[in-house]
Amino acid sequence: MLSPLRPFPLHLLLSLGLLFTATVPANAAIKAGAAAIDITPEKLPVLLNGGMLSRQSDRIKTRIHARAIVLDDGKSQIAIVVVDSCMMGRPMLDEAKALAAQRTGIPADRMLISATHAHSVPSSLGCLGTDADAAYVPFLRGKLVEAIAAAQANLEPARVGFTKADAADFTALRQWIRRPDRLAEDPFGNMTLRANMHAGANWDHVTGESGPKDPDLSLVSIQARDGRPIAVMGNFSMHYFGDKDISADYFGLFAEGLKKRLAPDAGGKPAFVGLMSHGCSGDIYRRDYTIPAEKWNSKVTIEEYANGLLEIALKAYAGIKYREDADIAMAEQRMTMKYRVPDKQRLEWAQRIVAAMGDRVPKTTPEVYAREQIILHERQQTEIVVQALRIGDIAIATTPTETYAITGLKIKAASPLPQCMVIELANGGDGYIPPPEMHLFGGYNTWAARSAGLEVMAEPKITEAAITLIEKVTGQPRREYRLSQGVAARAILGLKPAAWWRLNEFAGPHASDESGNHRDAVFEREVTYYLEGPRSDAFCAQGEKNRAAHFVGGRLRARLADLGDRYSVSCWLWNGMPNEGREVSGWFFSRGRDHGLGAYGDHFGIGGKSGNTGKLIFFHGDKPQAVAAGKTEIPRWQWQHAVLVRDQGRVRAYLNGALEFETQAVASFPAGFDQCFFGGRSDNESNWEGRLDEIAVFSRALTAAEVAKLGVK
Repeated sequence: MLSPLRPFPLHLLLSLGLLFTATVPANAAIKAGAAAIDITPEKLPVLLNGGMLSRQSDRIKTRIHARAIVLDDGKSQIAIVVVDSCMMGRPMLDEAKALAAQRTGIPADRMLISATHAHSVPSSLGCLGTDADAAYVPFLRGKLVEAIAAAQANLEPARVGFTKADAADFTALRQWIRRPDRLAEDPFGNMTLRANMHAGANWDHVTGESGPKDPDLSLVSIQARDGRPIAVMGNFSMHYFGDKDISADYFGLFAEGLKKRLAPDAGGKPAFVGLMSHGCSGDIYRRDYTIPAEKWNSKVTIEEYANGLLEIALKAYAGIKYREDADIAMAEQRMTMKYRVPDKQRLEWAQRIVAAMGDRVPKTTPEVYAREQIILHERQQTEIVVQALRIGDIAIATTPTETYAITGLKIKAASPLPQCMVIELANGGDGYIPPPEMHLFGGYNTWAARSAGLEVMAEPKITEAAITLIEKVTGQPRREYRLSQGVAARAILGLKPAAWWRLNEFAGPHASDESGNHRDAVFEREVTYYLEGPRSDAFCAQGEKNRAAHFVGGRLRARLADLGDRYSVSCWLWNGMPNEGREVSGWFFSRGRDHGLGAYGDHFGIGGKSGNTGKLIFFHGDKPQAVAAGKTEIPRWQWQHAVLVRDQGRVRAYLNGALEFETQAVASFPAGFDQCFFGGRSDNESNWEGRLDEIAVFSRALTAAEVAKLGVK
């Protein structure tokens, strides 16, 4: 048996494995085999991973498994393994793949091995306060090899199909943006927490969710030619449910539930295998903090949760269409990633704490992160693996990380094949990869450690690698994402805007101008993306969701030279601040000089506790205390439509199509006065905290009838 501390020479085993590659007919139809191997530890107690501090268990609630599928199209074979593990390190998985290649002839780079990310399973990778269980790691490695070999032994002629269903009620954002006056302290003693997990439990502290969720419950179904189920692999973006003792969590219950519902008796054939792979869930959990605590069903059990997902899955499963001629392709890319290592001051801080600890395990969060700084400093960089594979017209991409839902959505949107799933924590366990903008907001998912230590640009690099690999295995270019146009979108275009930013981007810095006038705007850094926008039924077509940006103190900047003293701004807004949260709730449009507040600017926002609470406010020039105000208080966290119309010295403001106020302002603007800001004021005072969407600017004064056309009936 291999020592967990001494990697087997991978190149030797890969060479041996190539000698065992079977020669098969070139025109053979697809074959499939599946197997589930019990990986429940034989030696107890065992360390459990997934917590901040070290813990162990000697009690088994449910058995845990490595569930494998092998596919053969007559030209090559691939293996997919889903393991009841929190996360597994790439070096151990490389060893397991090399051993499996030697045993089966399947090349190591044609094997995908992923973790479910259950937090109640043995530790096979050291992270935060928990070390890898030295006795369990070699045991697991051998079982992975056994699973692949057993699935290969069960190969038989098969057919493959795909479906997906909406399971939005079973997943939600756990990462929320905190108010700018509600920052919290990080483990290093700094007040950096602008966003963190479960902050939405206290609505007074937050402005909204930090990103989108992915509601897709996807299924790849494999059957024998006569319709007998061989395997069904689910994919869903929900972090974990949480269980006691040793347990496969909802992933295992879902897998066993599929078996019970679809094929409880194999009838002498190989047993059916259900699998639940982990979708992109780095910022996801099941608790929906948009629902008040008193209305949230906190007593739902893990069994009820898994059964609810099963009901959705089985309804979708009944409509799957299959094909027998599906060929397969697979590719991987190995990339070197740098760690975010500590600077000299943080390293010295860490060394002092670790020296005081001696040989004991960490007992506090600062101790955990102090030890992690030293580990990152010693390692400096690591190798990661990204993969893509194709089964007929089904695409699967992988990341080796805890990946945010928005990243999975980016990959799926770009996939040339609409039937696509993304499996995270595959072929390694390299921690969280927040999109770059999230690093500005701090929080557990960004604190440098093995749990979140990769370079700031890891997310776009891994995303691009995954999309490129999908292009390679499909032989087709990526799709270019563009939001569809519903009746409300067409109404905006019909009024011929000078610029129209739909704010549906996955990332900055550019906001695309959809008016046809090529006036792209620029996001400042403090913005998050792809949140749900207003009235998808009106702005989009065929059930697509409208998307919006969430402003976290940053702005959208544009230069519009032809506005003059007659212009109009139409905007959908969603205020994340309590109306009395600060002196001014927030400014969402400003025309002025950057970094200043001069005599010529126009500024449009919502009043706060200093007056006109929750109402539209406007002022011109450099005297913000002299505002014109509306009459309607705007509720927090609800989409509203606001329009500002300037007709020389006459200024009108509308809310949801109704006139809120009319006032007079100085009519003239100096030459070159072309800078406009959305999501903040020109001098960055009380910038917007919340979402904006469908911003349209017109180089003329709209009439009341035209403003009405912009509203959604």
